[in-house]
Amino acid sequence: MEPENIDSRAVPVQHLPIAEDPLVKFPSRHQTRRRLLREQVDIQDGQTVLTQWFESPLGKAVLSAEKKLVDPYLNRLFGYHILQMGCSSRHSIIGDSPVGHKILFAPEFDPISGQPVADNEQLPLARESIDVVVIHHALDFTRDSHSLLREAARVLRPGGQLLIVGFNPFSFWGLKKLLKGKAEVPWAGRFISHRRVSDWLKLLELQVDKVDYGLHFLPSRWRKAMAAADGTEDLTDRLTSPFGGAYLVIGIKRVLPITPVLQKWRPLRPRATVMPAAENVRIKKLH
Repeated sequence: MEPENIDSRAVPVQHLPIAEDPLVKFPSRHQTRRRLLREQVDIQDGQTVLTQWFESPLGKAVLSAEKKLVDPYLNRLFGYHILQMGCSSRHSIIGDSPVGHKILFAPEFDPISGQPVADNEQLPLARESIDVVVIHHALDFTRDSHSLLREAARVLRPGGQLLIVGFNPFSFWGLKKLLKGKAEVPWAGRFISHRRVSDWLKLLELQVDKVDYGLHFLPSRWRKAMAAADGTEDLTDRLTSPFGGAYLVIGIKRVLPITPVLQKWRPLRPRATVMPAAENVRIKKLH
């Protein structure tokens, strides 16, 4: 007796005309790899590859340029606690901050950095406990950008500042992303524009205070282009070009103080001093 959930009229697999149909084309191994990378099946693997990319010559040049972009703003921010939300626990851009307590979590256990493990979308931190939050390419490599921003706004204290570093899609780096697709890191990132990030910050009641740009050298592994990276950054800093490969968005958490509404009491009318009529008549008679 055959099971009920099996159709006895089904054609065996070896009899299906798959190989004989000219319209059916199987993807190659290279196409399958590109498809898996495009879908970003495992975000932790992407973060691991990004950590390795930051240790390459091009990745080191990117970190140096982004640190040069962020440092002038971090040096003017003070407080007790500063948090970096990123994809790599080995590469910090908040090391020169004057804030004493620096917090940096790892997306997964890393014996080299030894940093505690935590999810950027569910931080083990109290509400409104951090003075400065730095998001370093975490929005480019995360499953849910809205949840990450909400978590950053949650732990940021009133008056605190949020610094976001991301890849600029309107640059040579964004153009290379269109050409390379999502087959390699960092081109597999989302490359969210700074305008969209600014709109998200406004929804979270954060005021956008400043937008700056860096990473103006070409995304090339050519040695001469890498050697000219520092000179290119110095030249474009004077020109303030908005087409840098990376942007910096600074937001401030503005919280309006609650003013208690006091009940308005009506003033009491003063008593009228009236002289009795008998005394008034008596005074007139005396005069």
